[in-house]
Amino acid sequence: MSLISFQNQFSTQEACHDHLFSLKWSNGYNCEKCGHDAYFETKTRKHKLYECKKCRYQSTVTVGTVMEKTRTDLTKWFLAIYLIAHDKRGVSATRLSEELEVTYKTAWLMLHKIRQAMRKRDAEYTLAGIVELDDAFFGAPSEGGKRGRGTDKTKVLVGLSLNKKGHPLYLKMEVVPNIKGETLIDFAKKSIQPGSTINSDAYRSYRALEGAGFNHEYQVYNVKESPDHLHWLHTVLSNAKAFIGGTYHGLDSKHLQAYLDEFCYRFNRRKFKGEWFSRLGTLCASTKTITYSELTA
Repeated sequence: MSLISFQNQFSTQEACHDHLFSLKWSNGYNCEKCGHDAYFETKTRKHKLYECKKCRYQSTVTVGTVMEKTRTDLTKWFLAIYLIAHDKRGVSATRLSEELEVTYKTAWLMLHKIRQAMRKRDAEYTLAGIVELDDAFFGAPSEGGKRGRGTDKTKVLVGLSLNKKGHPLYLKMEVVPNIKGETLIDFAKKSIQPGSTINSDAYRSYRALEGAGFNHEYQVYNVKESPDHLHWLHTVLSNAKAFIGGTYHGLDSKHLQAYLDEFCYRFNRRKFKGEWFSRLGTLCASTKTITYSELTA
């Protein structure tokens, strides 16, 4: 959808409200409490209320969505979703604050609510078949910090499934406390289907996967002797670091997982660019919100 088309379609609060209604209740109104399909409609100063004719439960179009209890206009929420969907580099809170004319805190919270929806959606899927698996480190080392696997930077596990031609399919990334065998097994059981073949380097912790229901193949990583080993994973990992470092400056490691979730969501839907706004809008309309206190706890 072009920017002009977006502006023509979603320029008013009412237009955004009606579209959100169609996303939330795509098959018609359905009471969240009892499932009844008939309602009374009333208006308050800010919202339309939908009251179930059977159980009298009252709801709005934002209840049960990332926008629940928001004080920000729906027009600004829709523009935020549009900007995020149409900029492959990602959108920083600073830029979103300027574009929407809201405070930095509001923009930051909106972005994290949308990333939460991305995370929950991708959590529904697992990798399968041939899966490249490796660990990586994000962030600059502290003064005097170590390099390599002993570093004090943030540790991340990266899994990438490949098709039969050896090309990348889907991606998973998770911040982890360490690269021990039990951590690798936990990641694999959550993210990879049993029976899949996992390719890794020869680091000893990865060998724990052999007794955990996976076929495990490994070799000593040497970029000169085996340039194709984990080639796609390292390419995608390089792109992830560029994505995060290029847009989200001064990133707090506490929230690194949310930015990795956004990168994975984008990567896993790279072939659906023309559908991004509609897909992300539908996702935001079906995902429960997360609060500022939950994010900063």
